Amino acid sequence: MLRFLSVLTIAIGLPLFAAGIVQAGEKLDEPITIEHAFGTTVITEKPERVATVAWGNHEVPLALGVVPVGFAAANFGDDDGDGVLPWVAERLDELDAETPVLFDEGDGIDFEAVAAVKPDVILAAYSGLSQSDYDTLSQIAPVVAYPDSPWSTSWRDVIRMNSAGLGMPEEGEKLIAKIESEIAAEVARYPGLAGKKAMFITHLDPTDLSVINFYTTHDTRVQFFHDLGLETPQSVAEASKDGRFSGSVSVERIDAFNDVDIVVTYGNDTLVKALKNNPLFKRMPAVQNNAIVTLGRNPLGTAANPTPLSISWVLEDYVALLAEAAGTEQ
Repeated sequence: MLRFLSVLTIAIGLPLFAAGIVQAGEKLDEPITIEHAFGTTVITEKPERVATVAWGNHEVPLALGVVPVGFAAANFGDDDGDGVLPWVAERLDELDAETPVLFDEGDGIDFEAVAAVKPDVILAAYSGLSQSDYDTLSQIAPVVAYPDSPWSTSWRDVIRMNSAGLGMPEEGEKLIAKIESEIAAEVARYPGLAGKKAMFITHLDPTDLSVINFYTTHDTRVQFFHDLGLETPQSVAEASKDGRFSGSVSVERIDAFNDVDIVVTYGNDTLVKALKNNPLFKRMPAVQNNAIVTLGRNPLGTAANPTPLSISWVLEDYVALLAEAAGTEQ
């Protein structure tokens, strides 16, 4: 088991040390100190058995060639019901690896299942861990938790923190650079998309359009817009000041979103028709211009919430949908 230090206090500003490439189980040249919302975790040896909980954390070790001993089963967008999203399945095939133990998190973290795989480290940089969750997991192995707020860690920080937990911070930075290069190349194909203001609506019921639920700037889906050259409307920025990752307003305040160029939401043609027929929603410029991207509860819709492996998988299709909605051309 790895030696580690966990301090449940405010982070105290310890540096994140770089480490050389070493084999699993070997002592690192320098300890890696990871600050997070629940304190600090210090990694002194490269872990042999890696487990992850919550959404997407397993994609960091997989991207870096490390197969976890267990990770959370996909519970959204899994179109074939095997608990493994397509980009994860593809990576497992590339690594010639069997699917590891899948944790059922339908009712929260399965602590017994996590303990059963005997991990040396537990990665959870993107998660909604509570203090109680963290305390319980820390009795099993060192835990890499989110840096500030639940479910708001950017994909870059997910890679940085989780790769540090693997004893592979330099490899993590190289992965970030590779993904950024892919994004830049794809976005460059659609220069007209730059500067468009996009809003991500969480869910709309075609039979009841009385409330607008949307993601704020603290959510990773909205942060991904910025990677793609899009901007945050001032209306959404104002609604993000309370620090929450989602907001909700009455449709009677629809005029507040007149600065939105593109709407992204989960739905289909039935929803689009309902929006255009609704006396309030149809006043919204994005609706008038048919600048609406509807995502299904499928892998493509799931990948709009960016993770280390899903970005490359969805990039071409997602940017094309945004550009089509905005009326821009390559």
